[in-house]
This record gives sequence, C-alpha cells and structure tokens, in this order.
Amino acid sequence: MPTVRDLKAKAGDEPITMLTAYDAPTASIIDEAGTDIILVGDSLGNTSLGYETTLPVTVDDMVRHTAAVARVTDDALVVADMPFLSIGVDEAASVENAGRMLKEADAQAVKLECGPHTVELTEKLVQLGIPVMAHLGLTPQHVNQYGGYPRQGTEQEAAERILELAEAHADAGAFSLVLEHVPANLAADITRALEIPTIGIGAGPDCDGQVLVIDDVVGLSEWAPSFSKQFGNVRAEMESAVDDYVSAVEDGAFPADEHSHEEGDLEELY
Repeated sequence: MPTVRDLKAKAGDEPITMLTAYDAPTASIIDEAGTDIILVGDSLGNTSLGYETTLPVTVDDMVRHTAAVARVTDDALVVADMPFLSIGVDEAASVENAGRMLKEADAQAVKLECGPHTVELTEKLVQLGIPVMAHLGLTPQHVNQYGGYPRQGTEQEAAERILELAEAHADAGAFSLVLEHVPANLAADITRALEIPTIGIGAGPDCDGQVLVIDDVVGLSEWAPSFSKQFGNVRAEMESAVDDYVSAVEDGAFPADEHSHEEGDLEELY
C-alpha cells in the first residue's frame, strides 16, 4: 500500500491516478485496477445519498463509507473527505473529526476544502500525524457562496490568491493538492511552483495526477461536468438488466426450473 511519502515522490515523475469510491464493491474494482488513490469524497451526497449538494453530508456518513472502502482496499491510498462544517469552526472539533477518519474508518489521510482558515489547521493536523490533501479552486462546499459551480482563478487577482494559498498549504505540510475547475495554465504554474504533487479535476493535463468521480467515469451519472469523460455506460447496462428482470417476472419466465428446487421427501402441506 502506498504511503503519502510514496505519492509525494511521484510528483513530476509518473502520473498519479485517483478515483472516488463510496462502497466496498466499487472500491475493490478501483483498487484491483492499480489506481494510486481512492478518495471517499463528500460527493457521496450527490452520487449515493440523493442530495442536491454535498452540504448535508455528515462526519458519521463519511466514517461509515470510508470504513467500507478501506476494508477491501489493499493497494491504493485511502483518503477521506472532510464534510461541510466538520473542520475550520473550532480547532479541537476539527482535529477530532479528522482523527475519526483514521481511528475509526482506517483512512490514511484526509482532504480539506481549503482557504486561508485551513493553513494553520493543516499544520496542526500534520503535526498530530494526520496527513492532509489540500483542495483549492472550485470547492463545492461553497456552492451557496458561488451561486453554483463556476470556474475559479480566471482573473489575475484570483489566480494569484490560489497560488499563494497553494504554497501556504504546501509549507504547512500538505502532501498533495487537488486543483478543481481552474484554467489549465494556472494549474501548470502551480504545479511548477510546488514540490508536492498536484492532482487535477478540470484543471488541464499538466498536473501531476488526475481525479474524477467514479459515477462519471463508468457512465452511471445522469449528468456529468464538461471536464469529465465517460469511459463506460453502466447506467444503460443497469437499465437494460432491470427492464429484462421486470419483464421476465411479469411474463412468468423467471424463475425457471433451474432457479429453484423441490424436495421429494416433503409431504404436501396444503
């Protein structure tokens, strides 16, 4: 199983692969494919729990789903997302919530949606032995502030602010940085400026690695962002299978003789 030290060593050398997972069967497939990092994202709010945003996701939700992923993961680094308001409000509570991901869910690191308020927290967590993956650019937990999910860092001042925050979190001890929905040239500049690996999502090809939501990758989502790519069509396969099942039951074709058995020694009861 790779460590955060191993991931840092890959920066600029070999592309880092990262995908989200929220349950054991999916995590097992991703792990067996040789993916470097499995992120148990708070995107489970959208993908698995039926919410419109990530905001309702709780610490208990994240502990439960991270533990399921960690149980079946042998080779990938498991990173747990810290959900909305679980960090940054009170330092003691932030540390306790992040610590639960390692103590109870067996994650190897946590991911923070970052801002100026998470620099000192990152340093504190790292000092306590909790590895931190930083996240800058589009941070979905700010959906109400953004009024949606717009591109970030498109103006000079905003781009400079993202770079400054990236450097500050790297200096505070973050082992990697997710850059979401920012211009590719900004992501390239930040990648060159940092010694820790950058992992892009909608941030162009020059990051040290890439991450996508697994539902988008396999084609399970009804909608996917423009920067993702569908590598399969699981939704169509599932729809076809479920339609066939319903038809087979309604038509009496299922269960057939081979799907059940009779016990000859049983007497007729009615």
